[in-house]
Amino acid sequence: MEAVGRDGRGAAGNPKNRFEKLEYVDDPDCEREEAGPRTQFLRDDSRSIITRNDSPDVGFAFSLNPYRGCEHGCAYCFARPTHEYLGFSAGLDFETKIVVKENAPELLRAELSSGRWKPQALAMSTVTDCYQPAERRLGLTRRCLEVLAEFRNPVGIITKNHLVTRDIDLLRLLAESEAASVAVSVTTLDAELAKRLEPRASPPARRLAAVEELTQAGIPVHVLMAPVIPGLTDHEMPALLSAAARAGAQGAGYVPLRLPWAVAPLFEAWLERYFPEKKEKVLGRIRAMRGGKLNDPRFGSRMRGEGFFAEQMGALFEVSLRKAGLARRRTGLSTAAFRAPGGEQLSLFPEAKGGLNTHAGRF
Repeated sequence: MEAVGRDGRGAAGNPKNRFEKLEYVDDPDCEREEAGPRTQFLRDDSRSIITRNDSPDVGFAFSLNPYRGCEHGCAYCFARPTHEYLGFSAGLDFETKIVVKENAPELLRAELSSGRWKPQALAMSTVTDCYQPAERRLGLTRRCLEVLAEFRNPVGIITKNHLVTRDIDLLRLLAESEAASVAVSVTTLDAELAKRLEPRASPPARRLAAVEELTQAGIPVHVLMAPVIPGLTDHEMPALLSAAARAGAQGAGYVPLRLPWAVAPLFEAWLERYFPEKKEKVLGRIRAMRGGKLNDPRFGSRMRGEGFFAEQMGALFEVSLRKAGLARRRTGLSTAAFRAPGGEQLSLFPEAKGGLNTHAGRF
């Protein structure tokens, strides 16, 4: 993997795919292009769009993602290794080879119309941001929201992009039925740090502006400080939660940094590139929270960590949350208004559906 950075990209290069035997290696005798690689968009011909999740660590059972890979290029993104299942690298490939599910809205309509679908909350942006830059042009997220609004099926969205405010009309319509919530991820208030850490995501001020605009439109909004990087961003928690409260957020949550598979060496390289003087401190604290390793995948601990620094982070969050007057990041969503367009409202016939859960999930 290259040791130099690329303008506007979170990864410096492409580490080897752990599933592939062959590896591409640059020829040192060839001239290297100075400009970073351009983004490519590849078609995904999936025949389904709703994915089931059985992790006990998250508050949803079903999700949908119109894109695979994310041009935001966040250096720490836990979803980077998912690109390896496609034969790509978790590095630059993840942020420059975006797989697009062009028929996502049509697939969603078909699955919600199926007699097998039991109305419940869907999560968007679980492994890739549904409002990444390509969405401005492709509009797949908006078209999926149009389908969800037509069915009144609840949805919880997580995003780092101000572009979410473009869809306030649809989110407001869903929120009127307690069927929409948004969590805006704000990792740091430092605009320069954010530019290096999340190069193509909205700046922190724009994300807080999105919180304000969504709140004023009557849409439940929370702020998610994720990930919290020990030794680098954890000290910002009080100021960040205070800023979230001023913007109108109802609540907040946090997740300590986790570095699965190829993300660990990518993040180490990022620290070496931008914060070499803090590298050992940051990595040392991560190891202290992860049982001596850079990642602990065990359910129950991976989303909170263990040990002194994890307890300290949790205590700081609780104090900061109370001082800011915020609640924990949980919003109940309801399926009570679900309807099949052209037919009877299904919630009127719970026996026919095996009993509908009117509180479908929490985000």
